[in-house]
Amino acid sequence: MPGQTHTFQTDRSVVEKLKTKFLSAWHNVKYSWALKSKTSFSRNSPVFLLGKCYHFRAEDEHCPTESDSTEPCAAPPATGGGVEAFRRDFASRLWLTYREEFPALPGSSLTSDCGWGCMLRAGQMMLAQALVLHFLGRDWTWLEALALQPLDTETWTVTAAKRLVASLEASLQGEKPTDPGPPLRALGAQGGAEEADTHLREVYHRTLVSWLGDAPQAPLGIHRLVELGLSSGKQAGDWYGPAVVAHILRKAVEEATDPGLAGITAYVSQDCTVYSADVIDCHRPWVSGATGHDLVPDSRAVIILVPVRLGGEKINPEYFNFVKGILSLEYCIGIIGGKPKQACYFVGFQDDSLIYMDPHYCQSFVDVSTGHFPLQSYHCPSPKKIPFSRMDPSCTIGFYSRNVQDYEIISQELSKVLQPSAREKYPAFTFMQGHRRDYNLSAALTPEKREWPFIRDPRTTAATSGDFVLL
Repeated sequence: MPGQTHTFQTDRSVVEKLKTKFLSAWHNVKYSWALKSKTSFSRNSPVFLLGKCYHFRAEDEHCPTESDSTEPCAAPPATGGGVEAFRRDFASRLWLTYREEFPALPGSSLTSDCGWGCMLRAGQMMLAQALVLHFLGRDWTWLEALALQPLDTETWTVTAAKRLVASLEASLQGEKPTDPGPPLRALGAQGGAEEADTHLREVYHRTLVSWLGDAPQAPLGIHRLVELGLSSGKQAGDWYGPAVVAHILRKAVEEATDPGLAGITAYVSQDCTVYSADVIDCHRPWVSGATGHDLVPDSRAVIILVPVRLGGEKINPEYFNFVKGILSLEYCIGIIGGKPKQACYFVGFQDDSLIYMDPHYCQSFVDVSTGHFPLQSYHCPSPKKIPFSRMDPSCTIGFYSRNVQDYEIISQELSKVLQPSAREKYPAFTFMQGHRRDYNLSAALTPEKREWPFIRDPRTTAATSGDFVLL
């Protein structure tokens, strides 16, 4: 009967909605436990964060000089200060995490990326750091960074439990629940001679976050990344590997139509090789039919993404110093990879531990199209650490190059960091002059050389783009 069919469909719809709300609430409880409020740091060893060096000694002691640290650096790292300076710097980095209750993702009915979108979020964080360098510079810090409340496990888990009850009650009453959330600190009014500059920087800050927002119109948001992933055979709900995400990020930046992103593009290395002429071409765009100098930037910045594999099933300890050297460079925008089954964004290190930002925390959707949306949930006050030995060998390394002159310096400095150790015969990746098309790697490869992890047959690149997808 038509009436019975309609009733059945209505009941099924109600069940699906309740199921979705239960799953969403469970994700909130599950991922609320993922963050710890405190991470231990040594006061006797330097801490490196995306090219800056910090030391947690007493305030009356001097920060370390180049001779105080034995970490491998191509150039002396910038000294950033002590504990407070580190906290401000870390909390100023943009933090992209799981979200829920955003518009449905392309090709699906999913309104959350909980449980599967961690690598996409890590990629967004790397992209965000490149945009911060491009628009604000490495020394930029957010004025509210030190005002962020610690992510206390008990407090946030109780909040998640309250949301569970509110969600179920609203489902039964047919109402949309309100998110109590943590109290937000009111932004203080700025004054003084630097007010205009401060305001401009905050405008850039908000603009960057809006580009990464969870909305279909955001050029670098998760909806856009999922849409681009469809062409690589990835669906919303699938796990993404660091190499696949690198190519998705490249497409997102290249195809962004927002005028503010016209001055930056992205390049992904092939076969663990960065071809210098290709990068320089990215810096110097040529557009057919352009009639005015104002139509195209004279020089674009380039985000260089290098998918690599640092070992077999586990990371090779010989690469530990290489990773330290990479993260000691200011133009490094971090590493996306993770630990087995969990992607994260590596931003620094201390001794034999990596410092990272964790996307495994479910937060509510924020409408970034409004003029004064809250920024607090896009910044994390709590760094996390894991031993180098737990780092998954499959990862993508990122760099930011502002112009051709910068790239020449970067390639020279990286060549020093890339020098292989006595026991590890091959570098993690290489630089080659010329264009990729100038080399026919497959013609001269012997069967033994085809097994080298940093050389792949160009004819099978499309088929092997997922070789790094292990997370």
